[in-house]
Amino acid sequence: MKTTTLSLRKLKESNGKFSCVTAYDATFAKLASDAGIDVLLVGDSLGMVLQGQDSTLPVSIDDMVYHTQCVSRGAQSPLIMADMPFNTLNSPHDTLNYGGQLMQAGAHIIKLEGGEWLAEYIEALSDRGIPVCAHLGLTPQSVNKLGGYRVQGKEAEKANAMINTARALEEAGADMILL
Repeated sequence: MKTTTLSLRKLKESNGKFSCVTAYDATFAKLASDAGIDVLLVGDSLGMVLQGQDSTLPVSIDDMVYHTQCVSRGAQSPLIMADMPFNTLNSPHDTLNYGGQLMQAGAHIIKLEGGEWLAEYIEALSDRGIPVCAHLGLTPQSVNKLGGYRVQGKEAEKANAMINTARALEEAGADMILL
């Protein structure tokens, strides 16, 4: 059965769990699909895993489109989530353009990294029928601001702020929150 944002929402309502793995190509996508994986993330981590970069920052929209196409060719039933790479959230107009490219490449949901400032971008995508996953907390695209790959929200005050941000982004139209 095909995994959709609706089937994931129903799973959440029944306190169910789902599986998600990262995939960058058709072969791995097919293996994951055959194994019953529910969600495949085409991550901008491909910069580090495949390209030998020291962060996700150099990954371009063209890289993401290419790998999303590859994954979509190999996946039968998983929902395909594609990362919006660094420097693609400059305006709601740009975000719609890049999000549309990823959807045309085979994504079923777009993942954005950031904080409460994502609300206008999420709203723009959601209003146009593009499902969105908001990624909060340890966000690799913010590695330089965070001072490295550090767990976020360890203190109660910061954890509560993250929960409030998640609620605001859900209100803006996020279909999924990744913490």
